[in-house]
Amino acid sequence: MNWEQLLSLKRYGDVAKRLRKAQDETRLGFEVDYDRIIFSAEFRSLQDKTQVIPMSQTDFVHTRLTHSLEVSVVARSLGRRVGEKILKKYPDLKELHGYLPNDFGAIVATAALAHDIGNPPFGHSGEKAIGEYFKTGKGQQYKSELTPEEFQDLCDFEGNANGFKILTQSRQGREGGLRLSYATLGTFIKYPKASLPKKPTSHVADKKYGFFQSEFEAFKEVATELGMATTDASGNVKYNRHPLAYLVEAADDICYTIIDFEDGINLGLIDEDFALEYLIKLVKDVIDVNKYHQLTTTQDRISYLRALAISALINEAITVFEANEQAILNGEFNVSLLDKSKYEAQINDIIKLSVEKIYQSAEVLDKEISGYEVISRLLNTFIKAVNNQFEGNPSNYDKLILQTLPKTINFSEEALYLRLLNVCHYVSLLSDSQASLIYKKLQGKLY
Repeated sequence: MNWEQLLSLKRYGDVAKRLRKAQDETRLGFEVDYDRIIFSAEFRSLQDKTQVIPMSQTDFVHTRLTHSLEVSVVARSLGRRVGEKILKKYPDLKELHGYLPNDFGAIVATAALAHDIGNPPFGHSGEKAIGEYFKTGKGQQYKSELTPEEFQDLCDFEGNANGFKILTQSRQGREGGLRLSYATLGTFIKYPKASLPKKPTSHVADKKYGFFQSEFEAFKEVATELGMATTDASGNVKYNRHPLAYLVEAADDICYTIIDFEDGINLGLIDEDFALEYLIKLVKDVIDVNKYHQLTTTQDRISYLRALAISALINEAITVFEANEQAILNGEFNVSLLDKSKYEAQINDIIKLSVEKIYQSAEVLDKEISGYEVISRLLNTFIKAVNNQFEGNPSNYDKLILQTLPKTINFSEEALYLRLLNVCHYVSLLSDSQASLIYKKLQGKLY
């Protein structure tokens, strides 16, 4: 891969190449991408989607929206600083083509802003609940009617693939989805593979999958434009991860590791003493002890440590990226940036404690249990109504259900796979509150 190709400003439907030097510096194309995400309905719905702690009434627990904004801020810093180093190493990018450090920051910030846009309600348990409906629930009946790849898309319903669908799917009046630049789309795709084969290698880019079968052609177009496509020893086409996707991943890893930990302390799920024990190992070289002891509340002290810890991990991620830039370009860097960090042990200690004290807390487990029940009921009701309508024998109840579904999604597709996927996609777009309200209505509870 090469940086000039990887920084493509092309958008869906373009017939001529967009040149960086021809860009309006007050309205840069990569910054337009950011604006389109911010103003999308799918992004706004993240304000009512669970990050970790569900539907909390406190001021300091994160939703998917606040998490995404914070990840974007960290990603912007990572992108700009890596951009400076890339431009020094490859001066033609700046001198001949006009690229600047802020271009890298805008690309990474936008991809990070959108990184959770495809996540269903109720956190990651929402993904699992959709998958379980097809693995062990009533959705098993469709296995024989689908290709293995199509059925796997449903059994391992993936928020990353659903996000790519949101960003790229066409509908009347919105051809090409949000029409983001291909550099941003490529950076968004952390897992440039289909759902099968499942985890074919130990490479971090093979951990999950990044697109549904319905978006395979859109993915191929983006990957080809950016030069992400390659051929393995057997002559099979495979796809490398866009180098800047490592920065999006690092920003997400930094934020959920440190900020989820901060939430747990502020909620009283983790003792403040643990914060000192775990975070101090990350910040001991830069902490101002006098300033720390002047802070009088737990929240202020933890906020100070959190800021220092995030800064330390940003610096570390940049160091690892710079040291491995050529391997990353060659598709040969097999782990995340923080997996090569000198702080790996400390990060793993924090995550281990967060799993025990936060992710497995009663409040979170209750949310996950409820999410399974809600999503299963919604899927069963909507899929039954959609398929009965397609087969020409909808009940009166089915007809009522169909009237509640959005007109922007085609539920009458000829292919069963597309009908099933579109129902899953619709459910994934619901916020926690919307999904819960519809579930109550289906139970006959109006209030």
